[in-house]
Amino acid sequence: MSIQFNQTTSPYKGLVQFYEKEIGVNYGDVSGNAEMLGEFTARVSVALDNYLLIWAKNANTWQGDDINHSDFQIITTNIVSGQRDYPFTSDQNSNRIIDVSKVIILPSAIATDYTEITPVDELKVSASEILVNTNTGIPRQYGKMSNAILLDAIPNYNATNGIKMVINREGSYPTTSDTTKIIGVPVYHEYFYKKPAFEKAKILGLANMSQLEKDVIDLEGSERLRINGRIADFFGRRERDVRKRFIPNIESCR
Repeated sequence: MSIQFNQTTSPYKGLVQFYEKEIGVNYGDVSGNAEMLGEFTARVSVALDNYLLIWAKNANTWQGDDINHSDFQIITTNIVSGQRDYPFTSDQNSNRIIDVSKVIILPSAIATDYTEITPVDELKVSASEILVNTNTGIPRQYGKMSNAILLDAIPNYNATNGIKMVINREGSYPTTSDTTKIIGVPVYHEYFYKKPAFEKAKILGLANMSQLEKDVIDLEGSERLRINGRIADFFGRRERDVRKRFIPNIESCR
């Protein structure tokens, strides 16, 4: 069930109102208090980061993204002759980029078809020559360092929108003024009041802290307890249109 962020009138079915109920205060005690509402909103944003990380780790071939974003998670930049490194910090709507999962390029100044290039770990393999190689030509590989990609050959041509990158990015965070906004994920919206309520219960020592902890672990899982939460399970099984292949394990006999 999708839940709007803040519903201060009956039937009080917003995330803020469910949170108020979980921490044992009256309706309006959080929504009507700027400091408490700000704290809750920040905790929802942190929970969204965590949710999107779980989604990304379990998405298989169906890459996840906050549904509230109005565009796809693809950014472009020009290839500049003589330039090896191409920084990335935010997409075209100023959303912070978390990582890059694929890079394709135009292999010449007049090309119209993109070619995928291969990622390498420039700190571990012989292709670490990316850092010192002065060869020019068509890039075939790229390394990632901090907030930039480094091409394995310095381009000797210019190409408008010559690099496209598929990215993971931050979510569309709520603000304290939001009311009808719905967090941009497909399932388990209760996570966005349960998780903040659990964090608050730990601080205040609330009687329902243990139950809230169980609820949160049920949703997000626990590496320590070796539990795979319902969020991960959902995204791990989401691509129902993909036919599963069974590959036999062949053991040699001596």
